[in-house]
Amino acid sequence: QVQLVESGGGLVQAGGSLRLSCTASGSTFNNIGMGWSRQAPGKQREPVASINWDGIINYAGPVAGRFTIARDNDKNIMYLQMDRLKPEDTAVYYCWLGQYWGQGTQVTVSS
Repeated sequence: QVQLVESGGGLVQAGGSLRLSCTASGSTFNNIGMGWSRQAPGKQREPVASINWDGIINYAGPVAGRFTIARDNDKNIMYLQMDRLKPEDTAVYYCWLGQYWGQGTQVTVSS
């Protein structure tokens, strides 16, 4: 059974930074796609960043240049470094690994 647990969310002022972590158990990071999505109140879930099975990284337009996705294959942890945060980044952030999803962590950016 694959389990994903996100951590690192919280409240931060605009312009600040947060680093989210996603710890996986029951699966390796080899040859599998993974990433982060987010869902703001009243909106649909949207992709944020991803790492394809072949290591190709993609960012959604609104976060490109501010967010950085990374993974530690030895520890089975994926990260999302979020810098220069904006109020519109406020959302529940979910990590995914293949077909599996975490429960989400709240990120709130105050203006």
